[in-house]
Amino acid sequence: MEVASLGVDGSPVVSDAGPLDVALIFDLEAASLTRLARFYVDDKTAAEDLVQEAFIRFARSSGRIRDRSKAASYLRSIVINLARDHNRRGLVSWRHRPPAQPDAPSAAETAEERAERAAVVDALRALPRRQRDCVTLRYYYDMPVAEIATTLGLSANTVKTHLQRGLDTLATTLEADR
Repeated sequence: MEVASLGVDGSPVVSDAGPLDVALIFDLEAASLTRLARFYVDDKTAAEDLVQEAFIRFARSSGRIRDRSKAASYLRSIVINLARDHNRRGLVSWRHRPPAQPDAPSAAETAEERAERAAVVDALRALPRRQRDCVTLRYYYDMPVAEIATTLGLSANTVKTHLQRGLDTLATTLEADR
């Protein structure tokens, strides 16, 4: 293929003598086609892959191209169609992806959570029996004060007193452990 000159739009003006030189067209058009593909895809590597695929398809059908001056236009249409297909496949896979799983905590986070839980349980066990019962029923079982009073056979005011004292002791104990 002979390149006589570059056209107004920057595409090569090709004479019709001889077969197309795909390597020469690649040298002339690859950068602009990659820039074109970047308008359609976010990833530079994906854009380059689309251009490579476009040249593979172009090379396969280069013998059928009658108007050789339209090679750049033909390549641009291939790149645009490949980019649309690329995005369409991405949307389909996006719609049919499995639901995201929450990130698993790291071993350090898990160990820290276990240590914190163990400290709370130890502090809770150190409370006097009535305070421990009231705090456990209120905050572990989410029972209202009146129901705790009925369950333990105490007055509501006594339950409130035990809750307040138990929480104060827990706060002091846990702050001292930090």
